[in-house]
Amino acid sequence: MENEENKINEENNNSEVTDTTSKENQTTSDVTDEKNNTNSAEIDKLKEEYDELDDRYKRLFAEFENYKKRSQKERESIYGMITGDVVATMLPIMDNLEKAADAKTDDEKYQEGVRLVARQFREALKSLGLEEIETIGQRFNPEFHEAVSHIEDNTKGEQEIVQEYRKGYKIGNKVVRHSMVIVAN
Repeated sequence: MENEENKINEENNNSEVTDTTSKENQTTSDVTDEKNNTNSAEIDKLKEEYDELDDRYKRLFAEFENYKKRSQKERESIYGMITGDVVATMLPIMDNLEKAADAKTDDEKYQEGVRLVARQFREALKSLGLEEIETIGQRFNPEFHEAVSHIEDNTKGEQEIVQEYRKGYKIGNKVVRHSMVIVAN
């Protein structure tokens, strides 16, 4: 009998241990579920923060790229304006050199020297992008030409340029100095 009582007590103890273990397992499971829910919420929060930071980074990077492009265009524009202004101040010098080269003189070597200097000066300005505006035989274009006189000539076309008083120049599409011309019809 005592054996039986011991067995029953043992079974009761085992049952209590099992109940306690199962309660502990249940508690552990609940804690694990809470941790998983907390971890999941933290992960979601971190994902949102990451997405927000990633979006800010992409916007900032795009803004920086646009800034670099805008700065490059401004530099090119400023360079073109400065070059045009410098060349415009030198054009009267080139005009005078060309007049001196065409002037009649008895000293051929002197005249040849002036021609060489005028040609060298013209080439230096060409290296900066200076181009001569075509005039004679062309149709008058107010963007490139300045009409100083008008004549009637039936042998010429309408608004055809027949004579040039002063050469005009441009750098790229920017006119540095308009051509002064006489226009027919």
